[in-house]
Amino acid sequence: MNWTEATVADLANLEGAYIIDVRESSEYTEGHIPNAVNVPLSGLTESFEFIDTQDVVYVVCQVGGRSARACEFLSQQTRFDNSQFINVLGGTAAWIIEGNEVVSGDQPA
Repeated sequence: MNWTEATVADLANLEGAYIIDVRESSEYTEGHIPNAVNVPLSGLTESFEFIDTQDVVYVVCQVGGRSARACEFLSQQTRFDNSQFINVLGGTAAWIIEGNEVVSGDQPA
């Protein structure tokens, strides 16, 4: 495994984290973590080259399954050899349950 995991609490304590939300666009539009960029898992193999290369990339979905698959795929791409991918356990559902802010619409903020 070339990626790690973190909790929603870990992510909530960070400012300026780079977050990829791999849920489908309709899910993302209904409510997402502020500043998360939507790159649906269903199109990830075609669109991963548009993801910014960052030192650390947090990947989130609804509960953690799709984001784990995305972390596995992304961590194997040579484009991201210098990036660390972190799967957010519990995903957006846990984010909401813990009382964190969500934003709606098709834009990150």
